[in-house]
Formats: sequence, structure tokens, C-alpha cells
Amino acid sequence: MATIDLITMPNYSYVFNFEKDFDTPAQRQWMRDNWQMCFYYVGTYMLIIYAGQFYMQNRQRFELKSVLFTWNIFLAAFSIWGASRTLPELLYVLTNYGFHYSVCIPGPSFLDNRVGGFWNWMFTLSKVPELGDTVFIVLRKQPLIFLHWYHHVTVLLYAWYSYSDYIATARWFVCMNYLVHSVMYSYYALKALKFKVSRFVAMFITTAQLAQMIMGAAVNIWAYQVKQAGNECHVSYENIKISLIMYTSYFVLFAHFFRRAYMKKPSGIDQKCIKNGDVSSHHAYDYEKSRKGKLD
Repeated sequence: MATIDLITMPNYSYVFNFEKDFDTPAQRQWMRDNWQMCFYYVGTYMLIIYAGQFYMQNRQRFELKSVLFTWNIFLAAFSIWGASRTLPELLYVLTNYGFHYSVCIPGPSFLDNRVGGFWNWMFTLSKVPELGDTVFIVLRKQPLIFLHWYHHVTVLLYAWYSYSDYIATARWFVCMNYLVHSVMYSYYALKALKFKVSRFVAMFITTAQLAQMIMGAAVNIWAYQVKQAGNECHVSYENIKISLIMYTSYFVLFAHFFRRAYMKKPSGIDQKCIKNGDVSSHHAYDYEKSRKGKLD
């Protein structure tokens, strides 16, 4: 096997100083000591949701157009940057070492590599500020569906729990999330400015999310089979079980969402989304405005 530089690797034309100086072992140790903090974040998040909804009950909704645009364009830029740093490594490993390596061997090109290590760390931390998506939903008095907050909470808990475990499957999970979020938050930024984006863009995003869940489940099943055969795969049975349950539940919820959003006549809540002309959750949530297929 060819030697891979722990600072960089083929396909990176430039390495930033903050990537070059990243100390993966130190951050992994910090997470081992502090990962339980994610439960405090989740508790605070749920409290803010319910307190915020109670506060907004008899008040006019906030528009927050410019703030929402800034928020989404920042997350879009972050996700695009993250995807541009993690996708080359995934493609490099797939091309040179194959699918098994990409699922079961975490280093040296991913977590031990300082570029990959830094963006895996940033992915893990980013699940905390992403909870802010829900604040906009509450302040704008949009419907808050179960899929939205369940997805936010479980991804945060799983990401923090898994980081210190040095799991190889994170190579796929992190890269896929960055890629989907790159498109999703870019879409949200356009919607915040009231751009009339085609319904098919929203359908594409939800389809990409479904594909992400299928691939996530497939990666876990592959890892499980490898371990059952007595071969090396750097992920625990416990992690596989938790991750597989998560991805399966996401697929069911997203599939239900897709059917309700794009294949059925909108319900009362859906009509409210149409009237507001907004994306009501952390997922593409557009519907036909009329039988003519026009969108808000």
C-alpha cells in the first residue's frame, strides 16, 4: 500500500494552515472527556422550542428575510467547503483501495490525515449551531414537524457519541452529509429571498436525502457482515446498531414526507406552508400552489 502523507494527500492542491496544524488526537481526547455535553445542548434546544412556541402563540410572525438568508448562505458555504475537502479523500480511497477500505479502515488518509481530521471535527461541532434552524421556524410560526427536530437531535447525539470512537464508517456519513447540505442550504438561501425555485429542485433534495439514508444503511450492513466474517472493520457492533436504526428511521420518515409533500393533495398544515411560501422544516418542503403546478 502506498504511503499517504498525514498532512496532505493526492487531490489536495492546497492545505490551509488551520488544517495543517490540526491536532486530531487532542480533539479526540477532548470529545472522550466531554461528549456528554451534547445532552445539555439537546435539553436546552427542546426547552427553547417549547418556550418559543408558547411565546409566539399570540404574536405576529417575524419575517427575518435578510437574517434567514445570511444564516443559510453561511451554512451553504460551510457545507460546500466541507464537501470539497472530504469528497476528494473518499474518491481517492475508493479508486485506489476499494469499497471495503472506505467502509472499514479509518486511516491514514481520513481521520489521521489532518485535512480529513479537521473537517470531521468541524462536522461534529456544526451539529450544535445547526439547531438554530428550528429557531427560525418557531419565530416565523411555521409548522414544526417531527422529522425536523428528531433529525436534528439524533444526528447531534450520534455525531458526538461516535467522534471519539474513531469509526471508519464516518468517512461516508460525513461526506454525504456535507454534499446534501451544500445543495439544501443553497436552496434555502434562495427561498429566503423569495426566489421562485422549481418544485423539482425540492424533489431532488428530498430524493438525495433518501439516497443518503439508503447508502448509510448499506454501509452499516456491509460493516456488520465484514465483522461477522471475522475480518477487520473499525466500528463497533453497538455503533452499527445505533446508526442502522437511525438511518432506517430517517428513511421511513423521509419517504413518508416525500409522499405527503409531492404525491398527495396538501393537508391543512401543507396549505399553510403554501400560503406562507416558506420551507417549513429542515427539509425541502414545497408543494404545488395550484393544479397548474405553480409554486410560491
